[in-house]
Amino acid sequence: MSYKVISKCPICSAKLKVVKLRCNKCGTVIENDFEFSKFEYLEEEHLNFMEVFLKCRGNIKDVEKELGISYPTVRAKLDDVVAALGYTQVKKAVVNSNEVLDMLEKGDISAQQAVDMLKNN
Repeated sequence: MSYKVISKCPICSAKLKVVKLRCNKCGTVIENDFEFSKFEYLEEEHLNFMEVFLKCRGNIKDVEKELGISYPTVRAKLDDVVAALGYTQVKKAVVNSNEVLDMLEKGDISAQQAVDMLKNN
C-alpha cells in the first residue's frame, strides 16, 4: 500500500521538505533538502478543480457543465488557485460590452452570465 505524500506539517501547517529519496530497485539513497513543486502544496479542492479545468482545456463553458457551477464561480475558483500558487492577482480586467456580446453570440456564456458580467463592470 502506498500513501500520498503530505506537504504540510500536521502540527503547525508549515511546508514540509523531502530529505531522503530511495530507489526501490537498487536501494540507492539520496539525502538532501528537496522542495515540492507549487502544485504539491495545493489543497485537494484546488487540485480537483485544476484537473477538470485542464481536461476541459481551459474552456470555462465546459468547466461549468462538468462541475455544474456558474461562470462567475468558475472564475472565482480559478482566481483561488492562482492565489494559492502564490501569484499576485492582477486587477480585474474590465470586459467591454462588445466582448461580452461576442462571447454570448458564440455560446461561451449564457444570457444571465452576460448580464452579470455587464453589471460587474
